Amino acid sequence: MVVDDNHDAAEVLSEALELLGYETRVAYDALATLDTVAQFKPQVMLIDIGMPVMDGYELARRLRAMKELGHPKLIALTGFGQESDRALALEAGFDEHMVKPIDLEGLESLLKK
Repeated sequence: MVVDDNHDAAEVLSEALELLGYETRVAYDALATLDTVAQFKPQVMLIDIGMPVMDGYELARRLRAMKELGHPKLIALTGFGQESDRALALEAGFDEHMVKPIDLEGLESLLKK
């Protein structure tokens, strides 16, 4: 599942994942994400950090609290790549942290872990 308030970026990433053989869903904000995961239980979620209303950190915390989801792999997508940014992502419940623009080969490698 791709979560990003930038519609174009979300659609392009979703399409790239589908070309690699993955089934995807897209949400453009955290609240839509919480609604979507009620029906579609993703194994992996690529979540933008800098979203309005609820940022990616808070969304990750809420997703981790939803025991019915199991434990999907959460990958933070952000323009911030300092070590402190990585630490914040891991603290919020993310498994991985990727800096935009996303390297598709690197992403595919993470998805196969």
